[in-house]
Amino acid sequence: MSKHILIVGGGYVGMYTALGLRKLIRSGEATVTVVDPRGYMTYQPFLAEAAGGTVEPRHVVASLGRVLKGARVLTGRVTGVDHGARTAEFQPVQGPARTLAYDILVMAAGSITRTPPIPGLAEHAVGFKTVGEAVHLRNHVLAQLAAAASTDDEEIRRRALTFVVVGGGFSGVEALAELQGLADEATRYHDGIEPADLRWTLVEATDRILPELHEELGRWTVDALRSRGVDVRFGARLDSAENGVATLSDGTTLDAGTLVWAAGGRPNPLAAASGLPVDRIGRVRATEYLTVDGLPDAFAAGDGAAVPDLTRPGEFTAPNAQHAVRQAKLLGRNLVAYVRGRRLTAYRHAYLGSVAGLGHHQGVAQVHRLRLTGVLGWLAHRAYHLAWVPTLNHKARVLTDWTLSMLFRREAVELGAIENAGEDFREAVAA
Repeated sequence: MSKHILIVGGGYVGMYTALGLRKLIRSGEATVTVVDPRGYMTYQPFLAEAAGGTVEPRHVVASLGRVLKGARVLTGRVTGVDHGARTAEFQPVQGPARTLAYDILVMAAGSITRTPPIPGLAEHAVGFKTVGEAVHLRNHVLAQLAAAASTDDEEIRRRALTFVVVGGGFSGVEALAELQGLADEATRYHDGIEPADLRWTLVEATDRILPELHEELGRWTVDALRSRGVDVRFGARLDSAENGVATLSDGTTLDAGTLVWAAGGRPNPLAAASGLPVDRIGRVRATEYLTVDGLPDAFAAGDGAAVPDLTRPGEFTAPNAQHAVRQAKLLGRNLVAYVRGRRLTAYRHAYLGSVAGLGHHQGVAQVHRLRLTGVLGWLAHRAYHLAWVPTLNHKARVLTDWTLSMLFRREAVELGAIENAGEDFREAVAA
């Protein structure tokens, strides 16, 4: 009898698992349904470059419908799971909700932005987890430069040229570095504004940035950022963002025209709400075989799953793309083995290292004991991520974007109007 496999989430785990199933499953052996709110997979390591303008935003996303031929792709949200009944409640982007029946569940809903109850955060900050947020930040930064160049009010100008990024992990550091590179280049198109007029602040609650890298690389990154004029603040938290003023725990206040929240994520609450076994932070409790602990016909992997790290007994795999992609490829094979009644394979992967792009042709990279900085780190960052970009089509487009960015200056056109595309029409109708 053909099994129906329901994959909740179309990110790294969801897409690569479905790709593996498409290659390995026999005709009539199983059908696959992938549910995702957006209908595309985002290659998140390139969000910073999309925000900075060196990579076209459409080239860092892959359409699930195009990539997963043969699978059924539904755009919408799974709002609840009743695993005992083998059903999931599905809310499509349009129309009424309906119930999806399945035989095997794959929970790959990933993580969402962690948002503590900080006054003013929701109203004045922008996250950095989706391609929409990356595009918005690009337009917003360019709009702030135009606003500063168009006013005689020093207070407005100072606020527009103040940029604060909260979070010293990969997301925050790369976002700041690429946005600064974009803004520095764009100042040439605004009389009276120089790169030195821009105020950049990176806020980190701990005593180091890029914690997954060796401390030496973290210190090198701090020195590189400070040499560009970035104020890197350690041991500071954002206490308030009311009225757009970033108030830090060290007493500093920054009237910021741009406030970016990149201080980590948390597991998607869907698993806990659906009664699946979760740990204290909401990750699905998984086994080394990527099955859900204690539940038949259920699998989980990625950011939202607590997968034992067999290379570090007692620890769990880190929530990053390196593990997510490798877990997904094994998960596809294990699902086929499960359907066929065969033995499953345990997930084991020793962490290889990490890379980070810092704009300005600079980067840091750690591969086992090898540590690279500057141009070599930047090249390693690009080579590593290009290898993992899904589909040959996207690899070619990203490579083309990089080539063009080496030959020509970045486009500095602000297209914020597309975020409120109907406003001009409504004004015309009202007039």
